[in-house]
Amino acid sequence: MRSPEFQAPHHRSTLRRALPGFSLRVDVRLVLVCLALSLATVAVFLVALSVGDYNIPLADVIKTLTGGGTPQSRLVVGEWRLPRALLGIAIGAALGMSGAVFQSLTRNPLGSPDIIGFSTGAYTGGLVVILLFGGGYLQTAAGAVGGGLATAALVYALAYRRGIQGFRLIIVGIGVSATLASVNSWLVTRANVVDAMQAAVWGSGSLNGLGYDQLWPVLGLLLVVSPVLLAHAPALRQLELGDDAARALGVRAEMVRLSSLMWGIVLVAIATAAAGPIAFIALVAPQISRRLTGTATLALLPAAVAGALLLLASDLVAQRAFAPTQLPVGVMTVIVGGAYFVWLLIREGRRQ
Repeated sequence: MRSPEFQAPHHRSTLRRALPGFSLRVDVRLVLVCLALSLATVAVFLVALSVGDYNIPLADVIKTLTGGGTPQSRLVVGEWRLPRALLGIAIGAALGMSGAVFQSLTRNPLGSPDIIGFSTGAYTGGLVVILLFGGGYLQTAAGAVGGGLATAALVYALAYRRGIQGFRLIIVGIGVSATLASVNSWLVTRANVVDAMQAAVWGSGSLNGLGYDQLWPVLGLLLVVSPVLLAHAPALRQLELGDDAARALGVRAEMVRLSSLMWGIVLVAIATAAAGPIAFIALVAPQISRRLTGTATLALLPAAVAGALLLLASDLVAQRAFAPTQLPVGVMTVIVGGAYFVWLLIREGRRQ
């Protein structure tokens, strides 16, 4: 039986337009939610470019973004704050979309990559490159992707028994994640002090010190992977009905699952390689977007926009709430995720 979290609503507001040989169905509420979340993201983005140790009026921020502004604003906004804010949006979108993929595959709101262990596996891969080989950003990114894919292969192999069940995948993933966390701790304790400090900073999940060197690879890979996953969205919705029903509708269940799993892990690895493991965005963003849209299934695009907004807002709070100290954004996302879990426990307790 499917979780109550994935039961269909009785009515959806849609627009349909038919042309010869072409039919288009638009969910009005989903479009409005995406638009509202996008506008909120733009507002937070402009505030993030404006506030800091050197405050810049919003009018000057907009002038700078359009090619004008003073030399000071071009330096502060264009060189220092802009890449960080864009990375927050890109990484948040990657995590939100990845979380929606895994929660859809497992048909469980706990089926996010940080719970299943794929984020931990990506962190392990990057950690091995940093501590054992002293690799730079590109080598660390490759290690994170390799670690995430290797972890996925292990979890999939251990959880497979005449097919994959979401609950079994989550339980096996939690066990593998706990094992990898122990391996990570052992690697850090065996490293020299300088490397251990670098690994600890990276492991906390932070956008501090990131710039265009990290931005362009993240944006490039995101622009490649996102359309592929969006193309999988109809098949993922069919899989939420169960493998038998999906196959009856012409979906090649295992192939779609493996492909979606692989591309979802690539998104997690992209985010982890750039900023370290950032917890709870992949868990919370899809559920927030699903409740806002009122959909029975997890829509990838609203989850991506919600993830971008959550991470960007969390990073802004992490920078300014305890100024002049800047906290890693991973600290703030843990607070958000913890609050979500408390709310979820209270909500489920009231259902009993």
